[in-house]
Amino acid sequence: MTKKTKIISIVSTTLIAALAIFIYIHYFFVFGEGVKAGELNYVVRKGYIFKTYEGMLIQSGFKSKGTTGTIQSYEFPFSVANKEVAEILMKNSGQNMQLYYKEYFAPLMWRGMQKYVVYKVEITDKDEIINNE
Repeated sequence: MTKKTKIISIVSTTLIAALAIFIYIHYFFVFGEGVKAGELNYVVRKGYIFKTYEGMLIQSGFKSKGTTGTIQSYEFPFSVANKEVAEILMKNSGQNMQLYYKEYFAPLMWRGMQKYVVYKVEITDKDEIINNE
């Protein structure tokens, strides 16, 4: 092996390894996990090539400004990768619930259009808490 060939192979291997690490961190590394509570606005299955489940949770909040308080709502857009979780959400639209999610740096086409992916749900509107564990 010549010196030029050795340098080209080392540089190529380094670039491929760096690209693989970048893709893993950007698309597959779980940046954060959490729970959001609120009222489920909608869940819909949509997409041109990859049909994914997308939804919106409305979180109500109370913000204090001086002596008067104002009610403010926050929207939480999310994707659902698991069909069973999506079906539970679709059957309980309009209910208060807790959504357990994982946050990624970027979405993948087959995982959903949002960087937040819900993997578990607990419905808190009814007398007993329903979860999908």
